[in-house]
Order: sequence, then C-alpha cells, then structure tokens
Amino acid sequence: MSTNNKIALVTGGSRGLGKDMALRLAEKGSDVIITYQSQKEAADAVVSQITSKGNKAVALQLDVSDFSSLDGFVQQLAQTLQDNWGVSHFDFLVNNAGMGATIPFAQATEADFDLFMNVHFKSVYFLIQKTLSMLNDGGRIINISSGSTKFCVPGYSIYASMKGGIETLTKYLAKDLGARGITVNVVAPGPIETDFNNAAIRSNPERKAAMAKTIALGRVGKAEDIGGVIAFLCSADAGWITGQRIEASGGISL
Repeated sequence: MSTNNKIALVTGGSRGLGKDMALRLAEKGSDVIITYQSQKEAADAVVSQITSKGNKAVALQLDVSDFSSLDGFVQQLAQTLQDNWGVSHFDFLVNNAGMGATIPFAQATEADFDLFMNVHFKSVYFLIQKTLSMLNDGGRIINISSGSTKFCVPGYSIYASMKGGIETLTKYLAKDLGARGITVNVVAPGPIETDFNNAAIRSNPERKAAMAKTIALGRVGKAEDIGGVIAFLCSADAGWITGQRIEASGGISL
C-alpha cells in the first residue's frame, strides 16, 4: 500500500451516491474518509470494502443538520488525519451529504427551511471554510447540486433554492481558490434511483417510467452513474476544469 495516496473526504458516504463516490475514488488510488449521520454499520461496511482492496479508509460521524457540531467534527478530522496518515492535510473534499423531502410551497415551514438550509447550504459553506487550511494546494472541492435547479420538481422549492446557492458558491470559490491551484466544481445529478427522499423514484414505478421518457438515454440514473464523474474530477486529467456545473443526468429535458 502506498503511503503517498491522495486522501478524500466524502460526506454522506455510507450509502447511495456517496458510497459509490467513495468506492470509485478508492479504485482510482485514493484513501478515503467518509462521514455518516446514523448508519454506522453501513459506513463500516464501506470502509471494509475499501480496505479489503488495499486502501486506507475511516468513517466519522457527522450530522450536517446540527450546525453546532461542525467545529468538533473538524477537530476530529484533524486528529484522524494525524492518527491514520501522519499528516495534517487532505486532497479532495466532496460535499455529498444531504436529504430530501417533497414539501409544497404553501405548506413549507420555517423549521423545514432551516433544516434544508443547514444540511444543504450552511454546513457545506462552513465545512469548506473550516477545512480550507487543511486542504492541499492543487486539491479539489466538489459540491453536489441537483437537476432541480434547472427544471422544476413539484415540492422542491426549498431544496432546489439551497442547491442554487451551492452552484453560485462554487463559482465564487473557484475564483477565490484558483491561486492555490484548487479546482471547485459542482455536479448536478438528474433523477437517481436510490433511497433519497424515501426512495421516491425507486419505489414508484410509474414515476420512474415517466421520468425515463424525459431522459435522452432512456432510463433514470443509478448511484454508479455518478461516482465515476467525481473520481474523474479528482484526477489529474480534470485539472483544467473549475467553476463548472457538470450535469450528469443522461440528458434530461433536452
């Protein structure tokens, strides 16, 4: 095992898109730190899958809805890097952790708004800020957005608004961090068949079929359609791509 592997931090890496991102980054030679909110066993299983292939991996608990826990997490991250790699820096930050709910605009509450803001915008904004001194020059930041910033999904006014904020933030960070050789991009998946939003797509065959008809490649996405895009953006080959919104949707609503 090389001790010179790049180190990636993938939030929400115990399942769904984040799990595939972590596995694909490991396949390409990175060591990986994943975070999980509550599913420790699932996170440990991902760690085992990665370590069985010869890469190092660690799982840390992080609840991005609890903004007050962020400082403690950053300290734990620093300790984890020191204990497991003997370093104080890492290379790739993938802000994937998230949750979904279908909330009609008229029924949206301040509590709903604050929850989505903490999870999808505020915690991402400040996790980047608080780990910036730990990110190596020439590193990568990848934020995850959604096709719902481009086309309207009923009940997604809060979620999509926060993701729109992330897309704008990505451009500002790309400009700010260019001098350090850090690229910052946002990946926007289209409809994906995971347990996101109570498996809204996977558990509804009619909705899934209707969505597939709007997609050029004729099907909804799977988690493994996204992980490779993240791994590519973290590769040397993607070093000249920054400040971009990359939609990985199979060509939806063209």
